Amino acid sequence: MAEYDFDLFVIGAGSGGVRAARLAALSGAKVAVAEEYRVGGTCVVRGCVPKKFMVYASEVSSQLKTAKGYGWTIGEASFDWKTFLHDKDVEIARLSGIYVTNLRKAGAHLLHGKARILDAHTVEVLPKEGSEGDAGRYTAKRILVATGGRPVRPEFEGAEHGITSDEAFHLPTLPKRVLVVGGGYIAVEFAGIYAGLGVETTLCYRGSNILRGFDDDVRAHLADEMEKRGIKVVLGCSHKSIEKTDAGLVSTFNNNLTFESDVVLFATGRDPYVEGLGLENAGVKLNDKGAIAVDAHSKTNVDSIWAVGDVTDRINLTPVAIREGAAFAQTEFYGNPTSFDHDLVASAVFSQPPIGAVGMSEAEARHAFGKVDIYRAVFRPMKVTFYGGQERALIKLVVRQDNEQVVGVHVVGPDAPEIIQMAAIAVKMGVTKPQWDSTCAVHPTLAEELVTMREKYVPAEVGGV
Repeated sequence: MAEYDFDLFVIGAGSGGVRAARLAALSGAKVAVAEEYRVGGTCVVRGCVPKKFMVYASEVSSQLKTAKGYGWTIGEASFDWKTFLHDKDVEIARLSGIYVTNLRKAGAHLLHGKARILDAHTVEVLPKEGSEGDAGRYTAKRILVATGGRPVRPEFEGAEHGITSDEAFHLPTLPKRVLVVGGGYIAVEFAGIYAGLGVETTLCYRGSNILRGFDDDVRAHLADEMEKRGIKVVLGCSHKSIEKTDAGLVSTFNNNLTFESDVVLFATGRDPYVEGLGLENAGVKLNDKGAIAVDAHSKTNVDSIWAVGDVTDRINLTPVAIREGAAFAQTEFYGNPTSFDHDLVASAVFSQPPIGAVGMSEAEARHAFGKVDIYRAVFRPMKVTFYGGQERALIKLVVRQDNEQVVGVHVVGPDAPEIIQMAAIAVKMGVTKPQWDSTCAVHPTLAEELVTMREKYVPAEVGGV
């Protein structure tokens, strides 16, 4: 008789959990996966994928303007929110179904319900409300927690009238006026989406500029470009209250400014989803941010329990969760000790215009290395200049002065996420500026600016001009 019901019990069927479960099952291990909502996790169901569809939909309005600038006669265009929502939900269901199929093909056992750890080797699954589900207690040699994160809802008078990104994907009607609260990537992405769909959009953030943690030039450039697209960006203020009136939601801020909108969207961060997991029953430790503390191999302080993805709050990106899940499976089920290198991971923000970045910001590099060289170009892309558009792109390289290593690449403009994927390979390999410059440009492209910048950028306050 087997000592345990399963060799591996995975809590959470998002990107990281599914990858770990599939690889473990393909090794011949007996694997169970418990999911309380829908298979696919945040990325597929309520994050990257549906949000990218919304970005695509919202970009059509600017594409129509571009088409007119190139001589096309476009008839009256209109956008149907309900049609888009239906088609989006159909596609999300298809993708979720692929995840389910792949798990089952690999031989994993899928359980529908909320999983709770009872001790270091025992998990209880509670069925969804109104359903028998797969209730029961199961033992496992190893437990992997991959529950992701959840949106933060602030606490103040009337906050219950606002929504989070989870609800933003299912609004019954497209609002005429929206107030987006926050300054991170989720906030700026949704602001761009709503503005592109014709919604009167205001973004409010308590900080001095949006996108904290990104390069300062990138932050300032994006804020300026967002305002060119009709988004009102209000900084240095935070909510005191929200009042629901017949005319809409009236938001009052700490500086006594008031805004009236139909929807208030809170994009004020995400917390690791550890609530109700029973981690305390096994003695699993959390770090000072409330995330599960793990080592380089995603192992907790409990020998039989691991965690991957956003619940560990290392780098909260889907590809990172996938790589962490794969490394766990390689280590534990294939005898190949593997850890994911979290250094120099590229990221993208699907704002409008989008951002691609890898490596250090200018401030980080100056702090780490002292003297650095900056190469910077701000220009109107070729496509825009043809019809007199005013949108501008930004490309910036951060280079160590002592050894000429490129330690940061930042792009804001069309196709920036596509561009940064390839730049990340070179940066990860330790490319130097002379090696970078030896690459011949592909013309005419926006990306050619990356390899044609020769003059070091000296800000006016530094150069004294």
